[in-house]
Amino acid sequence: MKLQQLEYFVKVAECGNLTEAANQLFIAQPSLSNAIHKLEKEMGIVAFLRSNKGVVLTHEGEELLSFSRMLLEQADIMKDHFGAGRARTPKFSVSCQHYSFAVNAFVDVIQEYDADHYSFILRETQTGEILDDVAEGKSEVGVLYLSESNEEVLSKMFKKRGLTFEELYIASPHVFICKDHPLAAEESITMEQLMPYPYLVFEQGERNSFYYAEEFLNMLDFPKTIQVRDRATLFNLVIGLNGFTASSGVIDQKLNGEGIIARPLAVQRTMRIGIIRKKNILFSKYAKSYIAALRKALPIA
Repeated sequence: MKLQQLEYFVKVAECGNLTEAANQLFIAQPSLSNAIHKLEKEMGIVAFLRSNKGVVLTHEGEELLSFSRMLLEQADIMKDHFGAGRARTPKFSVSCQHYSFAVNAFVDVIQEYDADHYSFILRETQTGEILDDVAEGKSEVGVLYLSESNEEVLSKMFKKRGLTFEELYIASPHVFICKDHPLAAEESITMEQLMPYPYLVFEQGERNSFYYAEEFLNMLDFPKTIQVRDRATLFNLVIGLNGFTASSGVIDQKLNGEGIIARPLAVQRTMRIGIIRKKNILFSKYAKSYIAALRKALPIA
C-alpha cells in the first residue's frame, strides 16, 4: 500500500466517478482503475460498487475511506513537523455546534497562520454530522457539549466511532433572549416563566432526537417550539417573536449582536463543553492552535 493509492482512492470516493477522478488527478483512467483494484486486493475488500453511472462506496469502502483520510492527514502532519518537501498550503477543518466562541477561535487561527494560500473549513452543523466528520477524517476537531441528559448515549457513540472527548469548560445553563424581552430584567429565569414563549432549537435532520440536540431542554416540555438550521435565523426569531433558546451563556456581541442577552436558567444541570477527536492521532499545529484559542475564548472556570 502506498500513500498515492490512498490519495487516488479518496479522490474516486469524492467524485463518485472514475473518469472525473482521473481528470482531476491528471492520470489515465486505466491507470487509476488499476491502482484502485490493487488497493482493494491488498485490503481484501470490494471498496466500490461499479455501474454505468459511476461508483458507490460499500460499507467496507466507507471504513477504508475513513482510514485513508486519517493516514493521509497524519502523513501531512509528519511532513509539516519535520519540514520535509515543498511548502504546503495550510489546511485545517473543524466541525462544531452553533457556538460563537468556536467561530472566534477559528478566526484566531486564520489570523495566526495568514498566508498567500490556505484552505480552512468551518462547519457549523448538526451533532450527528460532527461525529461523522471527525470519525471519517473530514475534520480534525469537533466541538460539542455533554450533559446529564445526553452523555450516556453520546459516549457510546464516541466509543463506537473511535472518538475521544476532552472537556474544556463547564457551563451553567442560560437562556438567550432579546434585550427587550419581558423577562430581560430577571436575574434568573425559571422553566415556568418560559412556557408562554417560543422555544427555538437547531434542527438535527434524520437524527432529530433529544440526545443529539444542541439544547439541553427537551422540546416536548414546551408547548411552542420552532426548529431552525442556522444561527442568524435563530437569533432573528429570538428578537422578532420574543423567543428563547437554551445554551451555555457564552455570548459574543460582535457575532450575535447587541440585541441578544444571556440570563441564568434556574435548573440543576451543567453543560460540559469540549472537543472530540479520533483516538491515537497527531494533531496538526493548526488544530493545536485552535484548541488553545478555544480555551482563550471560553470564560475562565
